[in-house]
Amino acid sequence: MVATLKSKAAGKAAYSIALVLGGVIMMYPVIWLFSNSLKGNADFIDGGLIPNTFVWSNYAKGWSAIPGYTFADFFLNSLVIGVLSVIGTVLSSAVVAYGFARIRFPLRNMWFAILMLTLMLPTQVTLVPQYILFKSFGWVGSNLPLIVPHFVAASPFFVFLIVQFIRGIPKDLDEAAKIDGCSIAGIGVRILLPLCKPALVTTGLFCFIWSWDDFLAQTIYLTDTAEFTVPLALRLFLDNSSEITWGPMFAMSVLGILPSFILFMAAQKYFVEGIATTGLKG
Repeated sequence: MVATLKSKAAGKAAYSIALVLGGVIMMYPVIWLFSNSLKGNADFIDGGLIPNTFVWSNYAKGWSAIPGYTFADFFLNSLVIGVLSVIGTVLSSAVVAYGFARIRFPLRNMWFAILMLTLMLPTQVTLVPQYILFKSFGWVGSNLPLIVPHFVAASPFFVFLIVQFIRGIPKDLDEAAKIDGCSIAGIGVRILLPLCKPALVTTGLFCFIWSWDDFLAQTIYLTDTAEFTVPLALRLFLDNSSEITWGPMFAMSVLGILPSFILFMAAQKYFVEGIATTGLKG
C-alpha cells in the first residue's frame, strides 16, 4: 500500500513538473516579446533576455511613433473591423447552420457537402477572384472587404461548428415547441439559440482573433494610413530610410496582443465548453 501511494505521488509530481515545463516553453515567446519591449536599441546587440536597462518609455514613444497618428487610431480601426466581423459571422453562421441542421429542403446534403468542400480551398485560390470582385464594387481602399463577407456566412468553418453543436441538441425540444405553436423561426430564436451559446461564443472568439490578426487581407485592401489596423501600423516601424526603433515596436506588439488575450480569458469557460461538445454527434 505504501509503495502504491509513493508511486502515485511520484506520478503526480512528474505530471506537474511536465506541465510547468510545457507552460514555460509555451510562454517563452511572450516573455521574450515583453522583455524586448523594455530594451534600448543598444541592448539588442548582446541578445540577452533580460534588458541591461529597463526602458519603460518605449511604450510612450511607440504609442505616438507614427507621424500624425497615435496607436489609439489603429486600435479603434482594428476594433471596429473585429466587432462588426464578429456580429456578422455569429448572426449569419447561426442562421445558415440552423437551416442545415434542422430544416429539410431539396438537395440539403449536396449543398452542405459543397459548403464543406470550400473548407479545403486554400486562401490563395480565392484571393485574386475576391480582389477583382471587390475592385469592381469600388471597395478597395476601405474596410468593407474585411467586414461585409462576414455577414453572408463566408466562413464555412463556423457554419460547420454550429451545425455540429445543433445536431447534438435533442429534436424533442423542437417537437415540444411546435406543439406549443412555435414557428420555425421561433424555434431557432427562442429554443436553439440560447442553447447554442457555447458554440456562438467560440465562433465569436475565433472570428475576432482571426480578424484582429489578419495581416494579409488588410495589407491588400487597406491603402490609406488613416484606415490602418494594428498589424499594418506595426509594419510602419520597419522603415528602410531610418533606424528601426525596436523597443517601441515590440512595446506596441505587446499591446497588440492584449485584446485577444483579455477576450480569450473572459470567454474561456464558454470556449472550452463549445470545443468539448461540438462534433460529438453527427
